[in-house]
Amino acid sequence: MAKKEVMIVTGAGQISMAIARRMGYGKKIVMGDKNLENAKAIAGVMNQAGFDVEPVEMDLSSRESIQALIAKALEYGEIKMLVNGAGVSPSQAPVEAILKVDLYGTAVLLEEVGKVIAEGGVGVTISSQSGWRMPQLTAEEDAALATTPTEELLQALHPAAGAYQGHASRISAGKALQ
Repeated sequence: MAKKEVMIVTGAGQISMAIARRMGYGKKIVMGDKNLENAKAIAGVMNQAGFDVEPVEMDLSSRESIQALIAKALEYGEIKMLVNGAGVSPSQAPVEAILKVDLYGTAVLLEEVGKVIAEGGVGVTISSQSGWRMPQLTAEEDAALATTPTEELLQALHPAAGAYQGHASRISAGKALQ
């Protein structure tokens, strides 16, 4: 099998698909979603349009699942792009689940992809508008989000859970792929 540049996409939704269609032509796209049927549906639409998309079941709240997604992507070639469109909102899940996916999962994804992304690789994380519902974070809170080890994020930040939902994704994304 000829190796291609690879784009990892998480969250098989319309925004992720739009970004993948714009940036992924000629690349192998590995489309991960917790619901494999969603990933298959998006992959089907894109493959019919001439893209090369492989649907994969993955759970953004699981380090092991994220690592398996990355391992699958590396089978096809060098990872050059990451599009993280996976997430849950307050209308879909309780705060604990939101933090496990949107905060912890995003931090793990960026950490793990950051270990293997090709030189010059790029990534984008799509954040919900829910992060704007809470007051702005203090400098101390921003520093804690940027420096707390990934495995400690949920314990360290849970008391003020609501304030961290959207902000955490933006801070983690900037740190991990610099």
